[in-house]
Amino acid sequence: MRIAVLYFSHETVSFLNNDTTVEDFIYPGSPMRDEALLSHDPKGYMGGFVQVAREHAGVELVGIESPGFPRTGTGSGWVTQEAFERFTGRMVEELKTRGPFDGAYLCIHGAMAVRGVPRPEAELARRVRAVIGPKAFIAATFDPHANEDEEFLRHADMAFCVKYFPHYDMHLQGERAARMLVRAIRGDYKPATATVKVPIITATVLQWTGASPWMDLVQRALTWEAREPDVYVNFMFGFPWADVPDVGMTFQVLTNGKPELAKKIADDMAQSAWRRRKELVNAAKVHLIPEGVALAKRALDRGDTPIVLADHSDRSGYATWLLREIIAQDLHDVVIATIADAKAVEAIKAAKPGDPFDMEVGGRVDESAGAPVRVVGKVREAAARGATIEFGRGNVLVLSPYLVQVTELSHLGLMNLDPAAFKVFAIKSRVHFRRGFDDSGFAKTILLVEPTEPFLGTVRLEGLPYENVDLKRFYPYADLTLP
Repeated sequence: MRIAVLYFSHETVSFLNNDTTVEDFIYPGSPMRDEALLSHDPKGYMGGFVQVAREHAGVELVGIESPGFPRTGTGSGWVTQEAFERFTGRMVEELKTRGPFDGAYLCIHGAMAVRGVPRPEAELARRVRAVIGPKAFIAATFDPHANEDEEFLRHADMAFCVKYFPHYDMHLQGERAARMLVRAIRGDYKPATATVKVPIITATVLQWTGASPWMDLVQRALTWEAREPDVYVNFMFGFPWADVPDVGMTFQVLTNGKPELAKKIADDMAQSAWRRRKELVNAAKVHLIPEGVALAKRALDRGDTPIVLADHSDRSGYATWLLREIIAQDLHDVVIATIADAKAVEAIKAAKPGDPFDMEVGGRVDESAGAPVRVVGKVREAAARGATIEFGRGNVLVLSPYLVQVTELSHLGLMNLDPAAFKVFAIKSRVHFRRGFDDSGFAKTILLVEPTEPFLGTVRLEGLPYENVDLKRFYPYADLTLP
């Protein structure tokens, strides 16, 4: 049994003005093939898939040359058509030369947006299908922020989507994909699926599955999986910062040869979400940054520390709105992690600890990033990978070349920072920070913030310059009925 393994993943913020290019996918370690690909993410989807696939005798995994996640992370815009064609073209050619295959595994995200390719994941599946043939099976794993409609499962047989946000079950979904792909190839699992779109669109900061109502829908999916053997329920929340035609919430259901059951469960999940639509779009309180910083000061005075100020809206990493307000309101004992500024990092990479620092940082890349902010202090540490600057009353600013989400306290240790030295943690994250700051019980006060104007990452989606999405087709922007 020969299974081709492919990886092509990006979460695209199509409103950013810096496209994701061929060069962004090429760096030491990327592209990768064979064992380098199969071993590159041992705790994630790939690790789960490879582990379980190799538990079955007679399974040969063939790692097809694939690009890694782009060096820009999620802080870049449209994937260029040149990049998509280059890497998928190489995949297709390698599938032809190294085949035949009994199946293929696609390790993908679901929120990639490509110029000129409306549904890139479905298009990848279509091209893979054209090579491996109609009798082979295709399984995929997805991030829950995937934007997918019925097109993907027209070309692929199975999909397995992470259920939790933060994403705790990536390895598990990889395990499932391997187990069911092997079973399908052996003939004892006959995939029958249903896909239902729900006209609800939400910002990702609202999609935390650690509390109701999002948690309740995850539990409903798990209950269906427990009730019915060989059933898998995907709850795709959607990613509104990709300006693509299949944006929004989706339910996919996979069964063993029972299409009626798949449709019944998909409809049930859709109806359940629709009944709670008002709760879903109001699931979190988001403060404007001036108000959030003022609330942090009061919490600091009361001793309700540690405090997290999470700017969920910064999609480039360069945004300075929160830094500016921290300085304006003289907030102290703060670590600001991070401000992206590749030029600033390059300019001071040879500086020594204690050297004076006086520079404008951040901003510049677009209107949503704001204006650069002058920071006066001293260098704590500097290197090509980033720098830390001491300023104000016990404050430290972390500079990075690209957008960085600090989601675990251990990430600060990588910068030689002791979390115990700070009372306020000003970070760039939507929900993933809850992994290290909330689920652990660390933070006593959590404040979600965004700029006064509805820039790229706002919960006020009506402020985004959509060209391919009509918000009037979605709740809460229109009074709709569920189809």
